[in-house]
Amino acid sequence: MRDTNEATALFGQFNKNLKEIESSFSAQIIARGETIRIEGEPQEVELVRSLFEKLMDLVAGKHYPSANDVRYLIAQIKAGVGVDGVLSDVVRVTHWGEEIRAKTVGQHKYIRAVRENDISFAIGPAGTGKTYLAVAMAIDYLKREKVKRIILTRPAVEAGEELGFLPGDIQAKVSPYLRPLYDAIYDMIPVSEFEKLIEHGRIEMAPLAFMRGRTLNNCFVILDEAQNTTSMQMKMFLTRLGFHSKAIITGDITQVDLQDHESGLIAVQNILSDIKGISFIRLDKGDVVRHSLVARIIEAYEQDQLRQNVTP
Repeated sequence: MRDTNEATALFGQFNKNLKEIESSFSAQIIARGETIRIEGEPQEVELVRSLFEKLMDLVAGKHYPSANDVRYLIAQIKAGVGVDGVLSDVVRVTHWGEEIRAKTVGQHKYIRAVRENDISFAIGPAGTGKTYLAVAMAIDYLKREKVKRIILTRPAVEAGEELGFLPGDIQAKVSPYLRPLYDAIYDMIPVSEFEKLIEHGRIEMAPLAFMRGRTLNNCFVILDEAQNTTSMQMKMFLTRLGFHSKAIITGDITQVDLQDHESGLIAVQNILSDIKGISFIRLDKGDVVRHSLVARIIEAYEQDQLRQNVTP
């Protein structure tokens, strides 16, 4: 490290980052001033060394890692998946100044896939940033005038009701289904700006059924909760894409609410997997960036499902 300020940023307030690293590895870490020495089994020493190298790169780039950042990096390094691109690529800055970065290797692959392909599928469990990163990228494209509009849509099947029977105008009807998208948008831009963009047609929120018959040019389109589309709905949505547009389709195939149809998100993986310009990114519990318990909850349910599958 070059100076005491970098050492302070690296170790965290009250050495919180350093304590997190020490509790996660058996190697002994000796920090004296701006010098770090690592002792222990060679394999553990190498893991800790690679972690510190990544952290020092971040600090040199003026990103001061939080305890959560350190925790994500530790999980990635222990899993042996590497940390190239993790926490290095800024997708967007929230309206209060927080940088939105890929926190896992899977998230970095997701961001890169969206930039390189016109249609991207992000499939994985809750908490992996599927929707949040999609909205961040959409807002970024709109702000940089790479698209003229953002269109956000979701199938409305969870409540078991037809939209026509719900009270209010179409905005009131669809609003509860799009709440996760609203939550993400409010992180990116102030509410007043969001309302103006809605008023001027720059951001549109609509149920999936309203996509039929349209051609979406110069748009960034997000289909959320796509596991609840039928195959026909998925085909209808994908064929709406016009010129100079991008689409992100997100979903969790373990959370299908359809009763009488196969999930269009499950079926589409076999149908479109070999088409150039379409990417499939699969996220897993290692990409969860919510409370640390969320990953453990997902793993517990996976283990329970495995037990059920082998029960005679």
